Amino acid sequence: MERTDQSAPQKEAHENEEVKTDTVEEVFETNWDLEVKSFDDMGLREEVLRGIFGYGFKEPSPIQQRGILPIIQGKDTIAQAQSGTGKTGAFTIGVLQSIETDPAQAASGHIQALIVSPTRELSMQIAYVVHSIGEYMKINVLPCVGGTVVKEDIKQLKSGDVHVVVGTPGRVNDMLKKGFLKTDYLKLFVLDEADEMLSRGFKTQIQDIFKYLPPDVQICLFSATLPNEILSLTKHFMRDPAKILVKNQELTLEGIHQYYIAVEKEEWKMDVMLSLYANLDINQAIIYCNTKKRVEELEA
Repeated sequence: MERTDQSAPQKEAHENEEVKTDTVEEVFETNWDLEVKSFDDMGLREEVLRGIFGYGFKEPSPIQQRGILPIIQGKDTIAQAQSGTGKTGAFTIGVLQSIETDPAQAASGHIQALIVSPTRELSMQIAYVVHSIGEYMKINVLPCVGGTVVKEDIKQLKSGDVHVVVGTPGRVNDMLKKGFLKTDYLKLFVLDEADEMLSRGFKTQIQDIFKYLPPDVQICLFSATLPNEILSLTKHFMRDPAKILVKNQELTLEGIHQYYIAVEKEEWKMDVMLSLYANLDINQAIIYCNTKKRVEELEA
C-alpha cells in the first residue's frame, strides 16, 4: 500500500507554513461501523491478549470495540474519543498487534511505531501503557520527551533494540534531524490529541516529522474533537481512512462513570482517598488538587 504523491503537499505546507483547507464545511461521518464486543474475538495474538487482561481490561470500551480492528487491518484511521474512554488502549493494542518483536523477523530490532502526543506527561503515560500491555511481547518502548537526558535517548536509539518510540514533537524532531531516530522500518505513526497537534502551535513540527516518514506508513489520528480545519488537513496525508465517531453523549454515558463522595471535613479527605485505593483495582490515576501545597502533600 503506497502513499502516492505524498512529499509534494508536505513540502509545500512546510515552505508556506500553512496548508490550504477547503472552504466547504467538513462533516465528520463514521464510515466504519464494525464493532467487536470482546477482545477474544479480535484475532489478537496470545501475548497481546495476556497483556490486555493483565493490565486490567476486561471488555473493550466503545472506542476499542470499533477502533482496534481497522488499525490491525492496516487502514489509516481517524477516531474521535474523549479522554478517559480507552483511546490510549485502542491505539496501543492496534500498534502491538501490528509490530514484530520475534528476533527471527527482519524488523524485530528496529523502530516500528512512532506515537506523538503534545505533552511530556501524556507521552510518559502512553509509554507506560505500551510497556504494560506489551509485557508478554517483551516490547521495548522509549519515551522520547523533554526533561530527560538526551544522551540516554541517543544510547537507546543506537542500541537498535527499540520497537516503539513515544514522544513529544520537539524531542522527536530533534532525534529525527540528528539521524538517531531511524524510520526505515516504521509501520505506524500515531498522533494522539490530533486536534492540538495539528493546530498552529505544533503544526510546523508535525509537518517536519512527516518529512522523515516512509511513504507507505500507516497513519492513525485520535482526538477528542475534530474541527473542520483538521479534517481538511487529513486529506493531504491520509489514504481513505476509516473514520470512527462516537457521539459525545454516548462516550460520556458508556465510557465514563462519575461518582462523588461528600466529605464533611477537609482533614478526612486523605483517609477517604486511601480507603478507595485500598479497595479498588486502579492501574493508573490522575489526581487533581486545588492548591500546590496539597499536591506536594500527596506526593510525599
